[in-house]
Amino acid sequence: LFIVVVAVNSTLLTINAGDYIFYTDWAWTSYTVFSISQTLMLIVGATYYLTFTGVPGTATYYALIMTVYTWIAKGAWFALGYPYDFIVTPVWLPSAMLLDLVYWATKKNKHSLILFGGVLVGMSLPLFNMVNLITVADPLETAFKYPRPTLPPYMTPIEHQVGKFYNSPVALGAGAGAVLACTFAALGCKLNT
Repeated sequence: LFIVVVAVNSTLLTINAGDYIFYTDWAWTSYTVFSISQTLMLIVGATYYLTFTGVPGTATYYALIMTVYTWIAKGAWFALGYPYDFIVTPVWLPSAMLLDLVYWATKKNKHSLILFGGVLVGMSLPLFNMVNLITVADPLETAFKYPRPTLPPYMTPIEHQVGKFYNSPVALGAGAGAVLACTFAALGCKLNT
């Protein structure tokens, strides 16, 4: 029950990491930020439960719960008329499997889990998240179908953000994610002490 409760809370924190309007406004910039936020939410919870139970496979179970609850929440949004485009693929599962693999392969070594697991999750999730980007409807079409006239002036982009960061939001997200994920994996382990 405890693992379900925490995974639900993690899902609530990641559910808007892929908000179609924010994506439409900020394109690649938001993709990078959202990839990093999902990476950190996944690794801190998955590492916590992995070290709490000591059973390889727990991280994947944690990611599965996040995925199912996200589908349920996005399904509710779809019923309200929102486009069901962004988080429809289980992007957390492959990264969580890598985390489990590291824990199992290093014979439950927490330091290896933090270093290797953190790097693998941080570098892989932005890559898997690109699958989400491929499933998005044309952003301009979405913007016209679902206008948001209340966008405050400070949120209005000055220029299109496509093409920033050397046209590689995946590389930027993976680089930043790999560094930050190690820190958050250490936090997940620390929560058990």
